[in-house]
Amino acid sequence: MKQIEHEIVIPDEGFSFKIFMFEGKNGHYFRSQHWHRSLEIFAVFKGNLSFYINDKPYPLHSGEMILINSNEIHSISSPEPNTTLVLQIPYSLFQKYVERDQMVLFAHSLGSDRELLRLIWEIYQCIRSQRDGEEWRAQSYFSQIMYCLITRYREKKITEEDLRQYRRLDRLSDITAYMSQHYDEELSLSSVAEKFGYSPAYLSRMFRKYGKTNYKTCLQTIRLEQAFRELKEGKKTIGEIAMDNGFPNSKAFAREFEKKYGLLPSKYKKDKKLP
Repeated sequence: MKQIEHEIVIPDEGFSFKIFMFEGKNGHYFRSQHWHRSLEIFAVFKGNLSFYINDKPYPLHSGEMILINSNEIHSISSPEPNTTLVLQIPYSLFQKYVERDQMVLFAHSLGSDRELLRLIWEIYQCIRSQRDGEEWRAQSYFSQIMYCLITRYREKKITEEDLRQYRRLDRLSDITAYMSQHYDEELSLSSVAEKFGYSPAYLSRMFRKYGKTNYKTCLQTIRLEQAFRELKEGKKTIGEIAMDNGFPNSKAFAREFEKKYGLLPSKYKKDKKLP
């Protein structure tokens, strides 16, 4: 059974969005199936990517963009080097425009919209510059992007299948978001099930049926991702990171870290020259 991961999107500090250079820029990269509540735009400035949204292929070339809606399962293949910016927008910003069942939907293909491409590139440059006042320019460009999305690309017709897909993963999104906020606590299946008004057996079935995973694996993934961020910051020892993120000891943390990322935490620190 292939796991489908839920990704938690955290906006950049001081902004209502997140923007970054695609991690598959060097090629030889594949991001397995995952979903998130936030909307996501991939803007390709050089090279090619292959997208799969709900298993439907969407090839993407230089000068083109694609939008992934809230709770859409997608994967990305990046075999060759590319220059691609990723803009992630919290779903909550669109609450005023929801249609059926608290849902808003946008077209997947944004084509070669030169205005949107320019705005995304300008935001990235503003944030990189870190000059005084640039944060206001970045926010103004983002406001223009929101206007373009709402006026040009919002879908008015929402099908029953769209609704079913959204409802299924929205329930899991609420649960995994809660787990992400309390990952460092003792989170048993029964305690989380009680929190959301489900029986442990029903919650377990939800993870297996919709997330193609189990509760324990999902919690482990959340803890590993948080541990990876802390390791990258370089402010804590490996032992401190292990204990702060729900691992019984540094050996157990190292084992799971190597399984997911392909190298030991100590090797990662050494390669990145972290303290």
